[in-house]
Amino acid sequence: MFRRQGDRYVATFAVDEVRVLRKVASEVVGLLTDGFDHGDPVVGRLFPDAYPDDPAGTAEFRRYTEGDLKTAKIDQAGAILAALPDSAGGEVRLDAEAAEAWLRALNDARLAMGVRLEIKDGTDLGEELDDAVAEDPTSSRVFQLSVYAYLGYLQESLLNALID
Repeated sequence: MFRRQGDRYVATFAVDEVRVLRKVASEVVGLLTDGFDHGDPVVGRLFPDAYPDDPAGTAEFRRYTEGDLKTAKIDQAGAILAALPDSAGGEVRLDAEAAEAWLRALNDARLAMGVRLEIKDGTDLGEELDDAVAEDPTSSRVFQLSVYAYLGYLQESLLNALID
């Protein structure tokens, strides 16, 4: 998908891909703004305790770092929204800085989806998707697992273009 062209990283997205990426990036922004709640397991995954055995130390660490980290994550998701074509499919051209922001934002989106989908380190995504399709091919879980897999493919594609 992504390929290097000089000092740019280029990919062409179909209309549906643009819609999915816009929705995913917007949901990450929403989670980090309106829906920000440390009781949410997704927030816990994106902002893990710095000192799991020291709640006071974790609270102190958060006080000094969380605002900047949250702003950076919102900006990274915003980099995806800014680079995508408005409503149709089309080409995305990223410089190195935007490509790095995309990688971090895609990672955050996958982490968030992974928590919601209860995907663990040992989860076989293909098997999980096959099981979901067998249970109900029209379920939202099938769609969500497909989006999760697509984000992983996109992340890997961009990473490969960066290291080429």
